[in-house]
Amino acid sequence: MTMTRRTDPLTVEVVDLIGTVVARYHQEYESAAARYKLTGAQAKVLALLNSGPLPMRQIARWLRCEPSNVTGIVDRLEARGLAERRTDPADRRIKLAAATEEGHATAERLRDSLDFAREPLSGLSDRERAVLRDLLRRMLGEDPAGGTGTTGPDVNLGRASDAGREVTGAK
Repeated sequence: MTMTRRTDPLTVEVVDLIGTVVARYHQEYESAAARYKLTGAQAKVLALLNSGPLPMRQIARWLRCEPSNVTGIVDRLEARGLAERRTDPADRRIKLAAATEEGHATAERLRDSLDFAREPLSGLSDRERAVLRDLLRRMLGEDPAGGTGTTGPDVNLGRASDAGREVTGAK
């Protein structure tokens, strides 16, 4: 896909609106995570693990951070009883991180507490939400038909592709 730089007023307005949506989402996300005494990065990892056990290196790639960051995040989730480490049955050299029962419950409560995007989206028809989804996937270089491309998995609490900024310096 060829990227054309556009500075027309419509493109500028759309970029500004996307920036505002992202900033509001992150603000609500951080607030929701804090209510559960989690950092945004911990909440993102817990959301990823809510979909199933994952190799630690894969989590690092999706969060666009160093594996040592993921190790620290999982350490803190593990200390709280929200995650655990397992050996990958297919390759015993690989360590998997997995949500515990309490981790799954916390991830669900956290996801359910995010109203920022849900409320405005409820005012759109199913068709409008589908078009918006497809346009966003296209902007991310994903297959609008439902593929996840290279940005990582769909998760219950945000997408892995928007988590990178939260991990930097996260505890």
